[in-house]
Amino acid sequence: MSTPAVSSQAAPLWTRGDLNAFFGLFVNMLVNVLVLSGLVLFVIKIPAGDVSGVILPALGIELLIGNVFYFYLARRLAAKTGRTDVTALPYGPSVPHMFIVTLVIMLPIYLSTKDPIQAWAAGVAWAFIIGVIILIGAFVGPYVRKLTPRAAMLGTLAGISVTFISMRPAAQMWEATWISLPVLAVIIIGFVSGVRLPGNIPIGLAALLVGSAIGWAGGYMSAPDVGDAAREIGIGLPGLEIGHLIDGLKELSPLLATAIPLGIYNFTEAMSNVESAAAAGDDYNLRHVLLADGTGAVVGAAMGSPFPPAVYIGHPGWKDAGGRVSYSLATGVLIFLLCTFGLFPLLSALLPIPAIVPVLLFIGLVIGAQAFKSVPRAHYAAIVLAMIPNIAAWGSGLVDSALSAAGTSVDKVGAEALTGAGVITPGLNTLGQGAVLAGIVLGAIAVFIIDRKFLHAAGFFFLGGGLASIGLIHGARVHLFEAPKIGLGYALGGVVCLAFHAMGVPERERDPTDPMDVDDAPHDPSELVSDPALRMPAAVPA
Repeated sequence: MSTPAVSSQAAPLWTRGDLNAFFGLFVNMLVNVLVLSGLVLFVIKIPAGDVSGVILPALGIELLIGNVFYFYLARRLAAKTGRTDVTALPYGPSVPHMFIVTLVIMLPIYLSTKDPIQAWAAGVAWAFIIGVIILIGAFVGPYVRKLTPRAAMLGTLAGISVTFISMRPAAQMWEATWISLPVLAVIIIGFVSGVRLPGNIPIGLAALLVGSAIGWAGGYMSAPDVGDAAREIGIGLPGLEIGHLIDGLKELSPLLATAIPLGIYNFTEAMSNVESAAAAGDDYNLRHVLLADGTGAVVGAAMGSPFPPAVYIGHPGWKDAGGRVSYSLATGVLIFLLCTFGLFPLLSALLPIPAIVPVLLFIGLVIGAQAFKSVPRAHYAAIVLAMIPNIAAWGSGLVDSALSAAGTSVDKVGAEALTGAGVITPGLNTLGQGAVLAGIVLGAIAVFIIDRKFLHAAGFFFLGGGLASIGLIHGARVHLFEAPKIGLGYALGGVVCLAFHAMGVPERERDPTDPMDVDDAPHDPSELVSDPALRMPAAVPA
């Protein structure tokens, strides 16, 4: 087996691969900031001056601080290992939380009070609570990671990537395929097959230019919109917004119902992302990552941002694109400047969405592929099972959104009528509640049953029963005895596994033809990264 890139010299601060990954991650983050800006402007009706003068600058500073820290961690890991191919963790606003804080926390308050400022204060308080929960998770997350099989964590990430990361961009692409499919072709040719462009032009930049050129030439974009956006440019400097935070915390109880499970979601997702980075060769300290994520959320909330940051899914994709220690920092700096100078409306008017979103679909492809490349073949079924709760959550959300747009709801239509039409809404909704935790639990159960470690499987069955009983999974709220029948089902599954353990069934024999078929615990990162069969081809060698 070959060895990773090791050097006695310090890793370079900037490489051509960093430029390549920078354009890809920047486009990713650009889409997310444009979306969250639209949510607070047009759904919550927060005044444009507050969005451009407070919320976006606060978001920019929290992302800048976090990316500086992850740059430091990458440099330190490179120095510690003597490797030149270390890739920094990508960091940006948490995508699921963007929609949850807007639609679940702020929107009901806005609709009941018609006061966008009060809704904003609740969102800020909610983000602060999320940060505190993540900080607490920093001290328990590393132990959870040691006990949880890799297939369970990577399978859960694959479920998120296929649904929440990939499906919306794919749908947007097929609204204007004459723009998006040429862009997707450039991305796959460069990022996946590893073909260099003439003059070593960065793939991300080339894809964006191709899509933008087609969009403008085909009349998809509007020149007057650019002029209108240019007139909105203005400087917004971040500052403390403690008043909003204190106002929001006055109504603490209803915020905790979603903040607790979503704070747990954040640190379990971060745990999975750190495991994903380790599978790609970069073994970061989970506690450091969680402390950075929690601090970012707390700092951002204190400055008025209701959008918590997070380590992004997709480290292996940016590593394959050639990213090293600085690509994420460069993205954070540019996003900070764009937020501070109010340039996002202008970018939205200049860049066609179908030219931007294919990069998100690419990230989904990489994460899904990595899940299967980094675990034993015997555990593939566990990956698929771990994906299912997130698929259910995505499907349930589509049903709710469609009925809401039609002016009705599941309760009004009736579960029996929907089930009769082939839409099993109650089951989808129950399976999808707490999808990240549920996916990890189900994936772990499957891994241990496949390996015939029935005592371990029973432990995760009982854990699932406990989580269901208090509503952290399969429940609409966090409440004692929220889903007792589901908890009983998990408990009985545990009893079955204990019975097979008592029978003395021997553990599964390992497959000597599968290099990954070892105990499913965190692997030596150098072993993973050195095996070319485990990695998609690097697009641009650093």
